[in-house]
Amino acid sequence: MNSIRQRLLLWQIGALIVTGVLVSVLTYLLAWNGFNRIRDYGLEQIAYSVVRHGVKPALVRPLMTPAPGSAPLAQSTATEAENDGEATEDLGQFVSQIWDDAGQLVYSSLDNVGPPLQPHGFHVVRWEDEDWRVYTVADRRQVVQVAVTSANRTQGFADLVPWLLVPLGLLVLLLSLLIHTAVTQALLPLDQLGREIGRREVNDLHPVPADELPDELQPLASALNQLLERVDQLLSGQRQFIADVAHELNTPLAAVKLQAQLARRVSEGERSAALDELDQGIARAAHLVAQLLQMARLEPELAQRQNEVVRLDLLANQVVAAFSAQAEAHHIDLGRVGNDSATVVGDPSELRVLLNNLVSNALRHTTEGSRVDVRVSRSGDEVSLAVSDDGPGIDPDQREAALQRFVRLNPQQGHGSGLGLAIVSRIVQQHQGRLTLDETPGGGLTVRVQFRGIEPPTESP
Repeated sequence: MNSIRQRLLLWQIGALIVTGVLVSVLTYLLAWNGFNRIRDYGLEQIAYSVVRHGVKPALVRPLMTPAPGSAPLAQSTATEAENDGEATEDLGQFVSQIWDDAGQLVYSSLDNVGPPLQPHGFHVVRWEDEDWRVYTVADRRQVVQVAVTSANRTQGFADLVPWLLVPLGLLVLLLSLLIHTAVTQALLPLDQLGREIGRREVNDLHPVPADELPDELQPLASALNQLLERVDQLLSGQRQFIADVAHELNTPLAAVKLQAQLARRVSEGERSAALDELDQGIARAAHLVAQLLQMARLEPELAQRQNEVVRLDLLANQVVAAFSAQAEAHHIDLGRVGNDSATVVGDPSELRVLLNNLVSNALRHTTEGSRVDVRVSRSGDEVSLAVSDDGPGIDPDQREAALQRFVRLNPQQGHGSGLGLAIVSRIVQQHQGRLTLDETPGGGLTVRVQFRGIEPPTESP
């Protein structure tokens, strides 16, 4: 059962029914107790009435032995009562008795005498296979006892029970209907919110109006609006990225196409140079595509990093070794500076991309005979990675712009894509590091990245 409405109805109506049952039981017990007290009070009043006023002589049934030849006692008494027109109906469930001060029974409303004499007060007596509720009162001249069967009392109360339960049942039914209506009305804003969102188009990401929503739905609406805002930003970023990619790819692809056409038209002697230009154009396009893929993978919403412990100094050694042939081909002095051991937590592949871009940028923007140094150092719990060159550098007022993607500060010089430092900046952000661009002493650019270091894991012997 995943319906909130059904859960609310089940719990509330279930609680109502349980409460109704408990109230019914409590009402029954209280009513039964009150009914017994009222009936006991009635017995008591009858007994005191007999004590004060006695009974009519025609109704008194002397329990003495009849004289010889006379009619039986019961017949004589009944005949007298009929003659006077005052005979009473014997219900068989109520009896009154009178004893004199000597303990002799002088009157009983039943022919078979009635329950035995009891001490003063209320008693429950078993007589004639029935339970009798008895009240006895005495004065100086007589003792009066009145009794009624428990079955008679129970039957009388049973006639009242439906009048106790029917209102309670109607109350439970009415409250159940009111609870159902209240739950439906209370959940109506949630249904309306779902319908409002369901009617939206795919590109309709404006915030959900939350001013008129109940307080309980305000957190949901706020979280939903935040999600819609993030999705809108993601889609806007992707649309902008796709537009930039289309623009950036247009130039190298057009150049490759033009170079291929020129290579087809030139003479045999010039074809080799034209093909070299074509190869360089293809290489630049391939490099741009590779960097675009790297940038796409680094989108925060798409990136799936595999963080682990990384020896940044060893990784720097591997990158320097990988670019050493390229550096030698351009007569650039590329090397590691320092021998500090530095361990960080991060994604090894992304950290390698960071180092590749820094070293590649440094080699691309320096001339023959220049120097590129890669330094990894540690100070306390901070690890610093610095790549320095003695090239033209970047003016201080242009350094922030250099970190934006597709920004080439000197497009007429070199063939960069404007993505290298943007990729580095994105990787640093995702590793909670700090990136700074400084001037190398003597001229050039130093790109410094600072990470939080950790102690290297202890190797087992």
